[in-house]
Amino acid sequence: MANLRDIRNRIESVKNTRQITKAMKMVAAAKLRKAQDRIIATRPYAGKMKEIVARLVTDASEEYQLLREPETTDKVLLIIISSDRGLCGAFNNNLFKMVEKTIEKDYLEYKKEGTLSLACVGRKAIKHFGKRNYNIVAEYPNFFDEVKFPKVSAIMRKVIGQFNDGVYDEVKLAYNEFKSVIAQNRIVESVLPIEPESLVNKEEEVAKQREYIYEPNVDEILKKLLPSHLNLQFWKAVLESNAAEQGARMTAMDNATENANELQEDLELEYNRARQSAITTEISEIISGAQALEDT
Repeated sequence: MANLRDIRNRIESVKNTRQITKAMKMVAAAKLRKAQDRIIATRPYAGKMKEIVARLVTDASEEYQLLREPETTDKVLLIIISSDRGLCGAFNNNLFKMVEKTIEKDYLEYKKEGTLSLACVGRKAIKHFGKRNYNIVAEYPNFFDEVKFPKVSAIMRKVIGQFNDGVYDEVKLAYNEFKSVIAQNRIVESVLPIEPESLVNKEEEVAKQREYIYEPNVDEILKKLLPSHLNLQFWKAVLESNAAEQGARMTAMDNATENANELQEDLELEYNRARQSAITTEISEIISGAQALEDT
């Protein structure tokens, strides 16, 4: 059995750890509130943009590069949005497992041939895939220190330019979608080429039955809106991932705090037992000594 000093030191260590995890939980809760407000405000705008683009695509007379499917898919880019910091449970690992399963299922030959490229947003993705012999062509560490739209649109402008130049034939995006504080949806979706079928749902089908007058014309409007649509969808994915990360960290720190409380109770019980045992031993020794003196 450990001595009393060791148990006291462990109790103090657990108390200090609990203070840290409790503070981190409060910080994550504050950040989650802000991130949640941002994503809730962005979702309706992104949804309406998607609806407008879907309507314009069906009415357009020209064929656009961003909508054109290549005859053969030779080069693929996968953008992965992770976190910069840890202590958020299985937030990153679950996403990485899904990405690796998707690669193994659909892009294994591309990986072997070296035509699968990764763009990693966040230090955790850079570290994870950098150790596993993946072709990382772009790294964005410390991305979430300051989440701003210009940083996001700069990445998407670069990707759009590479797609238009034929550097990549297909672009995928992997991220965690915010569902609740304790749950995230892991998403791997197609970004380029834009698939018109993926833009349309039943509500939009009803909306498209209405007649609209476009000024200057559908093609000119669509030419401007397609890049904006991609920027906005990527921005939404970044905000979703940021909110999901803070929710996962808050939950993980809450669980850690509860575990620290339970561990402290167990250690205090062990300390009391050890202390009681030591006192009993001392009393027994005193009684034995007194008895020995009486016998002499």
